[in-house]
Amino acid sequence: MNFDLNSEQIELQDQIRRFMRREVVPLIDESEAGRKFPFELFPKLAEFGYMGGVLPESEGGLGIDYVTWSMMFEQLGYHWLSLRTMLNCTNVPMFMLASRGTAEQKEKYLKPLIEGKASIFTAITEPNVGSNPAAVQTRAELKGDHYVISGRKLWISNGLWADFGIVVARTYSADSDGKLSLFIVDAKESPFERRAAETMVLRCTGTAELGFYDVKVPRENLLGAEGDAMRITLAGLDVGRLHIAHGAVGAAQAALDLATDFAKTREQFGKPIGSFQLVQKHIVDMTIRVNAARALSYQAACALQQGRATMECAIAKLYATEAAHEVASMALQVHGGQGYAVGYPIERIFRDTRGGTIPEGTTEIQTLIIGRSLLGMSAIH
Repeated sequence: MNFDLNSEQIELQDQIRRFMRREVVPLIDESEAGRKFPFELFPKLAEFGYMGGVLPESEGGLGIDYVTWSMMFEQLGYHWLSLRTMLNCTNVPMFMLASRGTAEQKEKYLKPLIEGKASIFTAITEPNVGSNPAAVQTRAELKGDHYVISGRKLWISNGLWADFGIVVARTYSADSDGKLSLFIVDAKESPFERRAAETMVLRCTGTAELGFYDVKVPRENLLGAEGDAMRITLAGLDVGRLHIAHGAVGAAQAALDLATDFAKTREQFGKPIGSFQLVQKHIVDMTIRVNAARALSYQAACALQQGRATMECAIAKLYATEAAHEVASMALQVHGGQGYAVGYPIERIFRDTRGGTIPEGTTEIQTLIIGRSLLGMSAIH
């Protein structure tokens, strides 16, 4: 299988790299220090197709193929994993809106996202609900022309800042006795509580705890049909896992590049440390992991393009995220004391690559998904 980029993809890659160096890299240190995100980047990123570009043209996208899309996400990870995360948590719910939204919902919510003029979150995880989304406790009770949502969500990327979000809730109505449904919750129309959830990783992604205390949501903000939450949500997970995998590949490549340059220029005992056998072993091991992760991730992109991807995306996500953190750890070792200096890129990459092994299903969950695909038997009960 050939994963070499064609001339158009290479040209786009070069354009993105120039944009990242010019517009993104100068903002990283200040954003990290203030734990904020520069949303002024969104309209500029939309010009490259980062905002829903993989959606079909009929839905406002550009019909970008998944191999090109993957290359684009690798560049996000290479330069700043918080940016990759924000683009992931923006694009995945856009798939939900495009596939299940009404014409009115698409005009009001999907269109501004594609234009880079709005931001969104997806709220599934709760204080007592993580890897088992079927156990969601948040309630939505139909009362006349609106639903009343009550519950708490935790570890919600962009939950602190987003204009609106898609919330999973257990629904009670004449047609639903506790089935899980999706609701578009507009922060202006249906105010809810937000509290920052500080984490050691991905510090510029507005991770939050959300409180819904008898929040009224218009009936027309039901996304899809009652009881369809799991089917709609699971359909977007493959894409989310592909985003995370390629972002991890990009971050690993960045760590490898930094370590290689450092090994060539840093001198100890009168010669470059790259001449030492054990340093060379780190560089070789890092290179093998990066190349393997990239190959698996592009394989998943090809499978997704062909409409068969659950196992391939799980494999890519599992391997690439674990490999990226291993590569970052070896890169830190090559750098010695400079590696864990706060504000130095390796320190940030080391922290942020650890954050990729949990969302969109932990490494353990990916293992069970792959095992189920291989054996035809589920170990998830």
